[in-house]
Amino acid sequence: MEFQERIRQKKGKERIIMLTAYDYQIAKILDEMKIDLILVGDSLGMVVQGSSNTKSVTMEEMIYHTRAVTKGAKDTPIIGDMPINSCNTPEDCLKNARRFLAAGAHGVKVEGNKHDIVETLLKAKIPVMGHVGMLPQMEESYRVKGKTVEEAQKILGDATQLDACGVFSIVLECIPEALAARITSKVAASTIGIGAGRYCDGQVLVINDVLGLDSEFKPKFVKRYADLETIVKNAIAEFRQEVLAGKYPDKEHTYH
Repeated sequence: MEFQERIRQKKGKERIIMLTAYDYQIAKILDEMKIDLILVGDSLGMVVQGSSNTKSVTMEEMIYHTRAVTKGAKDTPIIGDMPINSCNTPEDCLKNARRFLAAGAHGVKVEGNKHDIVETLLKAKIPVMGHVGMLPQMEESYRVKGKTVEEAQKILGDATQLDACGVFSIVLECIPEALAARITSKVAASTIGIGAGRYCDGQVLVINDVLGLDSEFKPKFVKRYADLETIVKNAIAEFRQEVLAGKYPDKEHTYH
């Protein structure tokens, strides 16, 4: 069975787990933990490159990180996040999506209701994950979307149109829980929430947020499951102190 069909069949039965990865070591760990999907997200622009948003990420950078991730994840399906300006036309998007597959990805995520582009990719038998709600590539500032009736109807319409095209899943980002529940009940595709509440078919977070690598980044929807920032700082401080004191390297850590 194709991976996208397995994801579809989980709808209403078993929660879907997706996390981001940008390098070999994290991908290897996620693969060992048997999560459902790995997203090579354009969020790398923020957590890897230090930008304030995702708008500077290029296809070359996405392909580089996808190749690294595929070396670590042997069994987990990998989704490549189509970066800004990679889907301006159906022809460009098809060419760039094929680059993701050549780099080892199993499918791509397309941000926004670009149904003509999605149909082109699906016709070429490239699995597509949709993405509606708050769209980082298009927003001037990040905020919850869908609080007004007009916005909610637009997001619902986007999701149902993408579902009709045949996407296997749809990311719902930063929308009210009630709207996410309504979308989830109306579409055949599995919904994967990030800041969209409890009633999605699955959840995704940025791995750096899960691991607690940046204590200054505090959106409401993020739950930190570890405090690696403190652990890393403590390890570096101990290394520094031992080197300054002449305690490292000691006899045990020296070739003889």
